[in-house]
Amino acid sequence: MPLVSLVLRKAYGLGAMAMTGGSTRAPLATAAWPGGEFGGMGLEGAVRLGHRKEPAAIEDPAERARAFEERVAELYERGKAVNAAAALEIDAVIDPAGSRGWILAALERCPVPRPGHRPFIDTW
Repeated sequence: MPLVSLVLRKAYGLGAMAMTGGSTRAPLATAAWPGGEFGGMGLEGAVRLGHRKEPAAIEDPAERARAFEERVAELYERGKAVNAAAALEIDAVIDPAGSRGWILAALERCPVPRPGHRPFIDTW
């Protein structure tokens, strides 16, 4: 079965990988709407886990919160669909109104099975 992936909102972590066949490169084509977001995990959690030493070193609670919000904003900017497309993680960022046409165009590029050929389907 051909797989075409269209990210409408958020694509984070293993959930995103499962829905795109294991990678954003696995489907015939992968696109996102302009508001799409990408990341290895939820961004607030990523900052709490991956950057926990930096805020812990800040004694002032208000300054610590500001540093946390600044890092989260940086990751949101990096994870925008346009930036993911620029880094070649996805094929395109498309207008939501053109979604149907984009999906149909991707499926039209799908290889046609040969007559009498029955491809193996892994049920796992």
